[in-house]
Amino acid sequence: MAARKAKRVSSSFAKQSDAERHDLDSKLAAVLGSRTNANAVFDILEHLESKKEEVVQAAIRTTSKLFEVFLEKRELYIGDLPAEDDSLPDTCSAEDKYKMWMRHRYNSCVTCLLNLLQHSSFSVQELALCTLMKFIQLEGKFPLENSEWKESYRFPIELLKFVIDNLLQEETDSTLLITRFQEYLEYDDVRYYTMTATNDCIARVQQKTKQVLPPVFQTNVFCLLSSINMPVEQSSLENFLVTKNANHEDWKPTKLKEHKRVFERVWMSFLKHQLSVSLYKKVLLILHESILPHMSKPTLMIDFLTAAYDVGGAISLLALNGLFILIHQHNLEYPDFYKKLYSLLEPSIFHVKYRARFFHLANLFLSSTHLPIYLVAAFAKRLARLTLTAPPQVLLMIIPFICNLIRRHPACRALIHRPNTGDLATDPYIMEEQDPAKSQALESSLWELEVLQQHYHGDVVRAANVISRALSAQESDISGLLEISSSELFDKEMKKKFKSVPLEYEPVRGLLGLKSDITAEHFAF
Repeated sequence: MAARKAKRVSSSFAKQSDAERHDLDSKLAAVLGSRTNANAVFDILEHLESKKEEVVQAAIRTTSKLFEVFLEKRELYIGDLPAEDDSLPDTCSAEDKYKMWMRHRYNSCVTCLLNLLQHSSFSVQELALCTLMKFIQLEGKFPLENSEWKESYRFPIELLKFVIDNLLQEETDSTLLITRFQEYLEYDDVRYYTMTATNDCIARVQQKTKQVLPPVFQTNVFCLLSSINMPVEQSSLENFLVTKNANHEDWKPTKLKEHKRVFERVWMSFLKHQLSVSLYKKVLLILHESILPHMSKPTLMIDFLTAAYDVGGAISLLALNGLFILIHQHNLEYPDFYKKLYSLLEPSIFHVKYRARFFHLANLFLSSTHLPIYLVAAFAKRLARLTLTAPPQVLLMIIPFICNLIRRHPACRALIHRPNTGDLATDPYIMEEQDPAKSQALESSLWELEVLQQHYHGDVVRAANVISRALSAQESDISGLLEISSSELFDKEMKKKFKSVPLEYEPVRGLLGLKSDITAEHFAF
């Protein structure tokens, strides 16, 4: 009974929605057929505020068709629009009054669509967004302003600003809708004006909240900025949402240097604020590939990267990529760089998610043959000490890493050829010293690698046995070992086939394995 009742109710709602959609179609045809039916626009706009999702979607599609026709036929007033309650001069013609009135209806429609970007249904949000972008394209083709524009044609910047402001909510997560908006960022003009609008929005929110950007707003801004795929060459700037005229040389979106300038400005405006730790990491993950190469002056990121490098932990690891670019490509001088890199070598470094990235960059930083011997020795010794508590999958990478350091700097061979290998008690090396110059690593030896020759894992033993022979001049390739995991080692061991399995020589007797166990007299095992 309840199921039949629910079915009847559902059928009733469906019929009502169908009737409302049919009513929208008939009103659309009436408004487009004769100006005498213009008041029916109010009924169409009223459906945009319906409680039913299907009706709202139908109303959005109807208004899209309606105002597309009005824009193409120039049925909307062009120029500075007077307020609707202002008295019009007697010289104003009936034609102008009609177009002014319809222009106000168009503005009301745009306002409703902007509000629908916060609708509870994503389908409604998406449809409203696509309709607004369609209006932007139409306004660019059929401008609502009558002033001449020296830059060849007018882009409806104000409407796009309203869209961006509604995407970058301060308290509502809009990342899903922003992801949908990413499609439009492929247009060069939309991308350029989106960045300028975002920069203005950040400044507005900053002024409103007194320097502190709300966390949700930060997430929305990052989602939008990280979705921007910057052009690499000037010749690639030829995809525009608004159809351009022949004379467009002075239009900023057609110039790569202008894109880089506004890209740099909006990122610097965003990154000068205090970010959450998770957002900090996300920015640093894409900084070296998606931000620095597209900035006019990458050196402006020096303060941000050095501050991130000084934070410690995972954030310092992630800042290495950006610093590497600034040091090698833009002549950044960082006096304490290697000292800080040395301090990052802690036991936790073997267990972080970015371990492979860190050791890849550390290998690059330590590849120079002009580094002082004490520095290379300190890194080799500190890594060797850390191997005493490292898991086997890390040891398979660290041991060749240390050997490569010695190969590059033959003066460090004393660390493996020193007769008195020592131990923890007699080792002169100071593990707690954060300055590699004061660690006394050159006075020590790599006795830790000899200890690893007694390791339980056979592959680790074979890797550690390298130091017992003369090191070859050819460096070992560690690229394939950077991301090796414990599960891979386990799977490798499981696939091995053994001809014989070692067993206990003397069978156990007794419950507790003792020969004199009283239970051995009564129970046989």
